[in-house]
Amino acid sequence: MARNKQLVVQEARAALEQMKYEVAQELGIALPQDGYYGYMATRDTGSIGGQITKRLVQIAEQQLNGYRR
Repeated sequence: MARNKQLVVQEARAALEQMKYEVAQELGIALPQDGYYGYMATRDTGSIGGQITKRLVQIAEQQLNGYRR
């Protein structure tokens, strides 16, 4: 399965990076300062990604609810 990691909205990159650090902090996971994630447990990186996805879905649902009113 090929993955396309190219963002549709390039300006969202900074917001996604900030969200990654916020979620990691909330979960008590220290992100490496050098940017190399090879020493992190797959479980930790998966938790960060899952929480980011959950938060993005919540934001989208809130926005859709605002349009329906």
